[in-house]
Amino acid sequence: MVRQVKPKKNLGQHFLTDLSIARRIADTVDACPDIPVLEIGPGMGVLTQYLVSKPREVKAVEIDKESVAYLKQTLFKDAADPIIEGDFLRMDLHDIFGGNPFVLTGNYPYDISSQIFFKMLDNKDLIPCCTGMIQREVALRIASEPGNKAYGILSVLIQAWYDVEYLFTVDEHVFNPPPKVKSAVIRMTRNQVDSLGCDEQLFKRVVKTVFNQRRKMLRVSLRQLLPQDSKLLSAENPHPMLTKRPEQLSVKDFVELTNMVADEECGMRNVE
Repeated sequence: MVRQVKPKKNLGQHFLTDLSIARRIADTVDACPDIPVLEIGPGMGVLTQYLVSKPREVKAVEIDKESVAYLKQTLFKDAADPIIEGDFLRMDLHDIFGGNPFVLTGNYPYDISSQIFFKMLDNKDLIPCCTGMIQREVALRIASEPGNKAYGILSVLIQAWYDVEYLFTVDEHVFNPPPKVKSAVIRMTRNQVDSLGCDEQLFKRVVKTVFNQRRKMLRVSLRQLLPQDSKLLSAENPHPMLTKRPEQLSVKDFVELTNMVADEECGMRNVE
């Protein structure tokens, strides 16, 4: 008899035990058909078993050696082995499916879900669709619209490139061990944006800088990016946008703000 995998706290493992929910999560990838699927953290394969039943190539990345051994002895004992042992955050995603696009999915570890999505953004041309289960608070943050307290860095950076759907909430009791918070399943699908219309690295810097002081007006928080004598930061006749706080700005507003900062930086260099 194969011994079951013991959830490990240091890996943030909470194994899903409800098969109906596992099937629902697996079906979220159907919105982006005809391309392979990469699952992060299959654990004991509760989600994996439904993914591999679909008519498409599936691979799964697992860092836990015990989980890898369990899957090889059970789910893939008599089948081709799609398990990649290693750390997703350290992988070159172009190597997974030979540089071809794929859907990203999984029951993501809570403590690294944001890092996973930042990596998704860095590889957005490879990942037209990302689905899966995360902490409900993070899901609400990603799906939040401007004007809400949950709206923040993840909201802006992801919504710049993806359409976000909050699909359904998952209660604590369907996990082993039960987490202390509720979970949620979301789907992010690449929008039609090919270029933001601004310097993308500066865009990220601006978004992160102002949300790190989210209670302050932009005119104050932007002092970290611009010199004190910047005309943009002048208290006299400030640009209307700069009297707002970051959660009041849409993605489009942040693009405009980034271009304003870029123009100011360019002007300062020309003066020098």
